[in-house]
Amino acid sequence: MKQGRLLLIPNLLGETKIEESLPSSIRQTIERTNIYIVENVRSARRFIKKVFPKKNIDDIVFFSYGKHDSLDLEKDFLFNILAGEDIGLISEAGVPAVADPGSKIIEYAHQYKVVVKPLVGPSSILMALMSSGMNGQNFAFNGYLPINQKERIKKIKELEKISQNRNQTQIFMETPYRNNKLYETLTKTCNHNTKLCIASNLTHEHESIMSKTIAEWKGIRLDLNKKPTIFLIS
Repeated sequence: MKQGRLLLIPNLLGETKIEESLPSSIRQTIERTNIYIVENVRSARRFIKKVFPKKNIDDIVFFSYGKHDSLDLEKDFLFNILAGEDIGLISEAGVPAVADPGSKIIEYAHQYKVVVKPLVGPSSILMALMSSGMNGQNFAFNGYLPINQKERIKKIKELEKISQNRNQTQIFMETPYRNNKLYETLTKTCNHNTKLCIASNLTHEHESIMSKTIAEWKGIRLDLNKKPTIFLIS
């Protein structure tokens, strides 16, 4: 029997139009796939129903991973794969396994020579880099910066120095309700010649992408509260 595949299914970056963010192949994949590994079952149900309204949610089997992990990789994942079932991996937003704990599942799939099939969809990290005007040949994604203010300032200075020495764009993010505090810290900590790009609400109606030097940012008041945002410095 032919074994199943692990399908990496991108999610929307918030409440945006399906047709503007996801290719038709995502709809076709969801139409024929009935087993999913997801971060949050409730939001995954909504996403699947939005992409393919005719899908009978009651026919779908969900396994969760992350903070409230109910996934047994051997029993739930490998058993179904060997039985010939494709399994879809869906993140809460954007592409699976990027700024997301799903990489452990993909690593496990490779160990057992399971075919891993990535599907095309939006990545806020790459979209921010694309539109920043910064070096796209050499860049690093650093995830979340430290919460402690002293450690955060130290990390920002470290990333700024690395960027200068290596000509490497440094990319990071923050929990949306802490965005304003991070913006304030960046403008106070970075050198006035350092470039800072702020990309908010990507793919949304009120999308905003701005690149300026720290000197130009000083004095500009932004309200980034609760807006999904990617920060880049160069």
